Amino acid sequence: MDATRPAGTPGNPPEGAAGSPTGEPALKRAIGPKLLILFVIGDILGTGIYATTGKVAGKVGGALWVPFAIGFVVALLTAASYVELVGKYPKAAGAALYAQKAFKVPFLTFIVAFMVMCSGLSSASAAALAFSGDYMSELTAGALPPTLIAVAFVLVLAAVNLRGVAESVKMNVVLTLVELSGLAVILGIGAYAVLSGGGEPSRLVEFESSGTGFALMTGVLGATALGFFAFVGFEDSVNMAEETKDPARTFPRAIFIGVAVTGTIYVLVALVSSLLVDPGTLAGSDGPLLEVVKAGGVQFPPQLFALIALFAVTNSALINMMMASRLCYGMANERILPRVMGRVLPRRRTPVVGIVFVSLLALGMVLTGEIEGLGDTTSFLLLCVFAVVNVAVLVLRKDRVGHAHFRTPTALPVLGALTALVLASPLADRPADVYIRAGVLLLLGIGLWLLNKLALRGERG
Repeated sequence: MDATRPAGTPGNPPEGAAGSPTGEPALKRAIGPKLLILFVIGDILGTGIYATTGKVAGKVGGALWVPFAIGFVVALLTAASYVELVGKYPKAAGAALYAQKAFKVPFLTFIVAFMVMCSGLSSASAAALAFSGDYMSELTAGALPPTLIAVAFVLVLAAVNLRGVAESVKMNVVLTLVELSGLAVILGIGAYAVLSGGGEPSRLVEFESSGTGFALMTGVLGATALGFFAFVGFEDSVNMAEETKDPARTFPRAIFIGVAVTGTIYVLVALVSSLLVDPGTLAGSDGPLLEVVKAGGVQFPPQLFALIALFAVTNSALINMMMASRLCYGMANERILPRVMGRVLPRRRTPVVGIVFVSLLALGMVLTGEIEGLGDTTSFLLLCVFAVVNVAVLVLRKDRVGHAHFRTPTALPVLGALTALVLASPLADRPADVYIRAGVLLLLGIGLWLLNKLALRGERG
């Protein structure tokens, strides 16, 4: 700890206090420590492990667990920086707020905010497409149009988000427990296979690349960069700071436990998947864990597992939509987005304009993207943001605050920035279309920045 809260300083602002410079009411503090831990776990678990495990196997081969182990370490490094910053500045704007405080360059702040928003929406859109893919087909035999399912999926999530944070987070708890049960089934199948002598243990050390040295390194980095999509989510939780009770004390435990639990589960699930199913079969499915269930030698109904997977994908999308809308709210309060984005629904006290805005953007991505490309785009955008956040935590060490908060060892953000930059670079053997998509999004962000500047000038005039 690098500061002590002054005696008599309240941990949270009064419930009825004005919440923002826009004059809107404060967001409701409805999230306690246990809810936040489940929120973080539920945010990380979901689409990544349920839908992209096969694509990672297609890049790295049977040694599927290696990219997830590396991603676990990278996630922990950056999570430590987020924990320090959210304790220091418990506001809803997250990475964009930290960039603004550290560098005081409004254009950079806006771009960071826009990249975070787009990453959340591309993740939610990937989840919508995963929802309408192989897992749904297992239940409906392809009777329903996937595009229609994905669009309806986004609209239902928007309605839940409008209902309120307490309802959304409680729904998250239920869905988190369901998706954990699905991964427990996979681990149970793996344990049975090991005890009965099934599977192919030799696959666990086989790499797809036939080369060595640089070719092998870029192959593993490429698989890690895509697999990192499974770890994104912990950064979303900091945008709930204004709806969390005593955030400076609650967040460190919640984020570290959440990352540790999910990282351990991911590595074990990857081991089981590679043990039981060859990489080619995994790579050919957008429901790879369903292939594991079918190959496990255990009489577990594939339809039931498909239903569990649908709940898991729903959880990821719900939280990403919630975080994107809260980011709009936070940026409106910082005057980086127009004030209208901070409009709160009076009775429900939810950011209504932000929710409508991000839902429309998500629908656009659903109609124009595909799972692997959107997942890789999510990882790339967030790795760039993580590099900025890791530098920001070092720059902001000179800024003291009047309350206690977690302080991460200096070496961790240094390593976090370096690893994020490497995974975001061409060394990760990322397809060119991911960079093109990200570039188009950034150009869109620059256009929005210019429009916002003109609007601010109009207000002053």
